[in-house]
Amino acid sequence: MSRITPALDAVKAQGRKALIPYVTAGDPFADATPQIMRALAEGGADVIELGVPFSDPMADGPVIQKASERALARGIGLPQVLAMVREFRDLGGATPVVLMGYANPIERYDQRHGAGAFVRAAAAAGVDGVLVVDYPPEECEAFAAQLKAAGLDLIFLLAPTSTEKRMQQVGRIASGYVYYVSLKGVTGAGHLDTSAVAAMIPRIRRHVHVPVGVGFGIRDAEGARAVGRVADAVVIGTRLVQILETESRDNAPPAESRQRAAEAARAFMAGIRAALDNDTGVPR
Repeated sequence: MSRITPALDAVKAQGRKALIPYVTAGDPFADATPQIMRALAEGGADVIELGVPFSDPMADGPVIQKASERALARGIGLPQVLAMVREFRDLGGATPVVLMGYANPIERYDQRHGAGAFVRAAAAAGVDGVLVVDYPPEECEAFAAQLKAAGLDLIFLLAPTSTEKRMQQVGRIASGYVYYVSLKGVTGAGHLDTSAVAAMIPRIRRHVHVPVGVGFGIRDAEGARAVGRVADAVVIGTRLVQILETESRDNAPPAESRQRAAEAARAFMAGIRAALDNDTGVPR
């Protein structure tokens, strides 16, 4: 079993909602990611989604696309991402880590290192789950079985357009949690409609028996609180990536820049964490 289920179970037992930040590995600095991950955990993250840079991130909006481009320009690929997770673990990080990205880097890794190499390397590095945007559930049962055998979870996306059949397929295979994309379109797009989210969550729960996290469109404490009232977890990515990118726009020494980025991540997480924990809008 990965760290994800125990972590989310503990949050639920405390009457709280889980907080799941997303950052792009290697951005805003190639060597800052483990430090930023540690800061996110210290700020109150319950799970960390770590984006694997890819040249054609079709589901991502401009902010995350640019972060991926910057990371790729610094030479960050899947091997480097796995090394970042190992370093985070070496720093004492115990927070569950989910790699989020696309099929191509995983398949290239296996082509270079042998069948099943990615799953083995991810488990050895300390990864807890994998979310592959372009792996539909009907095509990856074997991959899900490989991950499960290695103690990793396979996370799936659901969207406003997901059919009952798709929810059933996801419910049969998914473990850890599912990520409900609250908006049509790419990351960072549109306006968060919490009433639509509230209407969709019960439909998902009829078929999916793992926690439901909601992301896309959540940018601040108010949005996080609104989503936390109906979902099990709140996922925040684009706004956090923007904050980190802003912290890299000066000529400060590298160590100072890394520290400033980490402090900004910690402060943003702490604010969202406090908002979720102090929300009294509905009974818990």
